[in-house]
Amino acid sequence: MKQNDSKKNFIGRAVGYGIGAVGLDLSYGLFYSYLSKYLTDVLLMPAAFLLILTPIARIWDGINDPIMGNIVDSTRMKMGKYRPWIIIGACCNAVILSLMFTNPGITSGSVGMYVYVAVMYVMWGMTNTMADIPYWSMIPSFSANPSERNLVSTIARTFSGIGQGIITIFTPIALVLLGSGANDAEKKVSAQGFSRWAMVCSVLLVVLALVCSLVTKERNIVYSNERFSFKRLFDVVKQNDQLRVFMLFAMISNAGWYLTSGVGAYYFENVEGDLSKQSTFAVFGAVGSFLGLFVIPIMIKKFTRRTIYQFCLIMVAAGYVLMFICGPLLHQMLLLNIAYIIASVGIASMFVNQTVMLADIVDYGEFKTGKRQESTTFAMKGFLQKMAYTIQTIVLFSGLGLSGYNGEVKEQTALASGTISAMTFLVPPVLIIISYIIFTKKYKLYGEFSERVNGYIAERIKKSESQE
Repeated sequence: MKQNDSKKNFIGRAVGYGIGAVGLDLSYGLFYSYLSKYLTDVLLMPAAFLLILTPIARIWDGINDPIMGNIVDSTRMKMGKYRPWIIIGACCNAVILSLMFTNPGITSGSVGMYVYVAVMYVMWGMTNTMADIPYWSMIPSFSANPSERNLVSTIARTFSGIGQGIITIFTPIALVLLGSGANDAEKKVSAQGFSRWAMVCSVLLVVLALVCSLVTKERNIVYSNERFSFKRLFDVVKQNDQLRVFMLFAMISNAGWYLTSGVGAYYFENVEGDLSKQSTFAVFGAVGSFLGLFVIPIMIKKFTRRTIYQFCLIMVAAGYVLMFICGPLLHQMLLLNIAYIIASVGIASMFVNQTVMLADIVDYGEFKTGKRQESTTFAMKGFLQKMAYTIQTIVLFSGLGLSGYNGEVKEQTALASGTISAMTFLVPPVLIIISYIIFTKKYKLYGEFSERVNGYIAERIKKSESQE
């Protein structure tokens, strides 16, 4: 059915859609930014176990994620094909998130604890996939117009940033406020604080997913009647060269940013000596993320999206260099926070660009093969993000293990402190620069060629609408 929404209605739907990203990122942020701290410092689990667990979980994700993408593509329900899974996935993920950060009474170091953590870890990835793939797969269905896609992606990433901001700003505070009290042992306070905060985030995840699904309407839906097969999945990846390029440079750059979020709690508690400083650091980051949302609207008038993306990566790398100088070298927290604004501006606009790029890659796949595979393609986004976090985890736990990090004490050796500082501020810009080189040399969906693809998709939509 042909839809001619006013701009006001379009923005309203986009905002309703964006609200769902807050809940998803509450779960995402708590899991990937604080799970390592919870496991090493509260459950006292060795880094070696986590180095083994993470790659195994990613192998399963490589099987599970594309299957979920195909299930979404083939779904035909009254609410559509995306929104039912957003609700189902959010509810399941909320339960697992709460269980992940709650010790049901198993003795630390026992076989039972290792099994429990492993099962919850894998289950979190599966349930997150159930909600994440259909959520981000909806973007191409909003519009074929690049400007409108920019708007939807910007709004969604804005709310995504709010979710991340809530986690990074309030988690250090919540762990204390929701703990059992100042007279209890530090580990007990942290354990209860983690459990209760995870439950709060879980409730918000479900509520916001419901709001998103009730407000948002699905448009321009293309259903798939093809049964899932790994051959077809490999064909999608094989035939879409820009998807492969995107997965590579996005995975590397995202790994750099995720490393900072994952190691940040270690840096502020064990190097700077005060975990609460991370909250202030995160506030400055939130300011930078907000400002970063204006980069594309301002620069797009004079520059191509390709140039803007390159500019963003350069800004991120420069911000990291300044953070290393102001933080580990000078220990000037104000200057460190200001430098974080610079990096955050680049990161926020980088993520918005990546979301739009993936929507363009869906169009490119249809342009090249004649078949549209939104959810299967967007399943690769979820998988690359998990692979980025795998890189983060390998670097993080390798560094902690090799440097002799001890989760039972607050003050670490000089080697451990130096390693934590390097992982937080030096490794990320190296990854960003590598990503910049790959993007510049291999990504081609810009300029005249991009206009050809957009024209082709617009004609197909027009033809489809005229037949209805």
